Amino acid sequence: MARRVTIVGAGPGGLAAALLLARRGADVTLIERRDRVGGRSAVLERDGFRFDTGPTFFLYPRILEEIFAACGERLADHVDLRRLDPMYRLVFEAGGELRASDRLEELQRQVAALNPHDAAALPAFLEDGRRKLEAFRPVLENPFAGVGDYLRPDVMKSLRYLRPFSSVDRDLCRFFDDERVRLAFSFQSKYLGMSPFRCPSLFTILAYLEYGHGVYHPIGGCAAVMEAMAGLARRMGVDIRLQTEVTGIEFAGRRAKAVVTPDGRHETDALVIGADFANTMTRLVPDALRRRWTDARLERKAFSCSTFMLWLGLDGTTDQLDHHTIFLAEDYQRNIRQIEDGRELPDRPSFYVQNAGVTDPTLAPRGGSTLYVLVPVPHRSPHIDWSRERERYKALVYDRLAETLGLTDLRRRVRSETVFTPDDWQARLHVYRGATFNLAHTLGQMLHLRPNNRFEDLDGVYLVGGGTHPGSGLPVIFEGARITTRLVAEDLALSPLALPEIGGLRAAE
Repeated sequence: MARRVTIVGAGPGGLAAALLLARRGADVTLIERRDRVGGRSAVLERDGFRFDTGPTFFLYPRILEEIFAACGERLADHVDLRRLDPMYRLVFEAGGELRASDRLEELQRQVAALNPHDAAALPAFLEDGRRKLEAFRPVLENPFAGVGDYLRPDVMKSLRYLRPFSSVDRDLCRFFDDERVRLAFSFQSKYLGMSPFRCPSLFTILAYLEYGHGVYHPIGGCAAVMEAMAGLARRMGVDIRLQTEVTGIEFAGRRAKAVVTPDGRHETDALVIGADFANTMTRLVPDALRRRWTDARLERKAFSCSTFMLWLGLDGTTDQLDHHTIFLAEDYQRNIRQIEDGRELPDRPSFYVQNAGVTDPTLAPRGGSTLYVLVPVPHRSPHIDWSRERERYKALVYDRLAETLGLTDLRRRVRSETVFTPDDWQARLHVYRGATFNLAHTLGQMLHLRPNNRFEDLDGVYLVGGGTHPGSGLPVIFEGARITTRLVAEDLALSPLALPEIGGLRAAE
């Protein structure tokens, strides 16, 4: 009889886990509270327009290609990925801009317009990123349950690249003099919801993933990738139950035995939690059962920033904008301090705009286009009342778009407008504190100090998603799902994968 595995949450980690566990012969049930798959990476459909709610950059597709290959499929048969060049346009309020290309010669030309010395340093920086990523493969591909895992020879070799007392920005100072150039290769720490002035230096590999392997747009948006994964999972026999909320977990001692939903009790041999970690713990797991991750300890943990979102369906197109535009405030450090302190909203914020219609006509009705606007803001804080700030801040963002990018007619062209605040992230998507990027990736919350893939506080419970090792970001979450499903397979004696897993986060051969 097949072993029963229940997965809570149909985000990218839950979907990847469902595919790999079904391939290993498990009887998989995937339970999702909402009416669609994807979690924070789901689609928002409104007034004929289609928006990603979460990631809009698709990086390093190799890991997902390997997951599909392990299931006997080709990712390219399910998803149309378009490589972007330029990858995005960076606009510096301090002056200058850069259209980021993954072609070295063009990138050097762009950077030389800002600083010729820094353009000459690019090959050394990219080589450092390649070596660092290759060295950290053992860290990113394997579970970390305790300090003993650091003693593996392959891990010990990688630690010299960690530079634990250096931030992303300080590490980049080894290569680049110009603050704007450093921002071009460090703003990616915002993918983790962190400041480049605090984010551990390891995460310069995020820029290398872009410049070494490209930035992709999936036709239909990143949510189309989630939908493709769900379609394949169903064909492989996964029972995906949408609009079904888990209202409780039954334990025998510390072992999870069943989940409870409005339609009954579902016994399970293993429970995989892909929903937001802190929210799930505080809502569904009695505090007395948790030793390391109690409510009180979660309250003291560092969480990422949140985001203020505008999803806009427009009349006409916005051809003056690139597919991706990142606007970096003149006083970027002050902007970051306002976000981290959580006492006030950034008054001259940085922001990101996706104008996907220049690449993908499927997201809007004929004659229309979409804009996705993301502004990093503090996660939920007693100092900020979003019921009072929502309309004021929306007006500030519209004004900022007009003054910096020339979008002076934007309000007039809006046919569909959806606004999301940190309160919405928490209330509507069950994201703890509205911290869009989960637990922060500080040195004290990485590797074995992050909630473990085989969850240490409970028996028969496993974690996938940004709240566990290796961390946030789609390729990293997919790698985490591979780690977790190997642990589930070991514990339940599941069948080996029919196709061998090829390496994980590594440089292309």
